[in-house]
Amino acid sequence: MAKVIISCAVTGAIHTPSMSPYLPITPEEIAKSSIEAAEAGAAIIHLHARNPVDGSPTPDPAVFMQFLPRIKQNTDAVINITTGGGLTMTLDERLEAPLLAKPEMCSLNMGSMNFNISRAGDRIKEWKFPWEKPYLDNTDNFIFRNTFKDIEGIVERLGKGHGTRFEFECYDIGHLYNLAYMLDRKVVEGPLFVQSIFGILGGIGAEPRNLLFAKETADRLFGDQYVWSVLAAGRHQMAFTTMAGINGGNVRVGLEDSLYIGKGQLAKSNAEQVAKIRRILEDLSLEIATPAEAREILKLKGGDRVGF
Repeated sequence: MAKVIISCAVTGAIHTPSMSPYLPITPEEIAKSSIEAAEAGAAIIHLHARNPVDGSPTPDPAVFMQFLPRIKQNTDAVINITTGGGLTMTLDERLEAPLLAKPEMCSLNMGSMNFNISRAGDRIKEWKFPWEKPYLDNTDNFIFRNTFKDIEGIVERLGKGHGTRFEFECYDIGHLYNLAYMLDRKVVEGPLFVQSIFGILGGIGAEPRNLLFAKETADRLFGDQYVWSVLAAGRHQMAFTTMAGINGGNVRVGLEDSLYIGKGQLAKSNAEQVAKIRRILEDLSLEIATPAEAREILKLKGGDRVGF
């Protein structure tokens, strides 16, 4: 079996500061948490930015540039920047930082979808900042836009323009077919890094049979032209990433996807989650890929060709 690539999604744009005191908010916290995750075994660091004052998601390239160079200087990890951004951002806003940074890799969502996280704050008694509750509540009437034209435009501007490759985020089976359409039309080329995502309301549910079905579907559609990875939201994170490893896949963990390390126990860092899944996979006799090995597997351009 191939070595397993561990990705770590450090902060994201779903969870809010009131949900965990350990969620990285400031550029200093994001850089420190990313470096620790890389040291724990993450070959890829997936990054969003937040307003350092109130923790709200921000597309501001100036904020990204406060932590991107520091992470690069202190690790060899592949830096993967979001093109999904935050739920209220326009497509142009979502692309500002990636187009400036020209990273080795960016996430790319493979379809428009309902993206409902309105119940995520049900247990919060007191909110730290006024933006948090409305941000979550409004998602029951929200569509996360990623049209075919949007997708093709991102590939053209980032991929063909700057040599960036993509983590194709597939929240449902239909997203795999969208990606297959793009592959057939030669909009994208292999090896495709396909991230199957489970447990977001609006996407495919976190049931083991769905994970196996996603793998079977991707095998039929992409054959040997893809590299498979799995993430799952919340309490499903460790179980699903373990299943992915057993079934020949790669894994993604991080505080973007789950704030917990165990039942009722908040993770104190991204590195804690990386270390846990690494330990599980190594106990199953699986080997963990280094950043250099991840670059070779995914045919990335190299960290010396980025814009930061």
